[in-house]
Amino acid sequence: MSDDDGDRVRAHVFVSGRVQGVFYRANTRDAARDRGVDGWVRNLDDGRVEAVFEAPPDAVEGMVEWCHTGSPSAVVENVDAEYEEPEGERGFTIRR
Repeated sequence: MSDDDGDRVRAHVFVSGRVQGVFYRANTRDAARDRGVDGWVRNLDDGRVEAVFEAPPDAVEGMVEWCHTGSPSAVVENVDAEYEEPEGERGFTIRR
């Protein structure tokens, strides 16, 4: 990678289990902001949560690991992470 994001990676994550209606998105946003991770999170119609994290590798890995626990009320069954080229996300938002 030779662009400005050369030290960044992107993880596209799908989380399944009891992850909607338990403040999973808000907790994900807060955890990402605390770690300086850019991206977004949203609920999917099938009950999963989808998120994108962009940051240096250690911070992204920390968020992927965080997703296995998530918010205190969540019951996470599976976390599927796919790694992609960074797209220049800035800030972290909850998408609806």
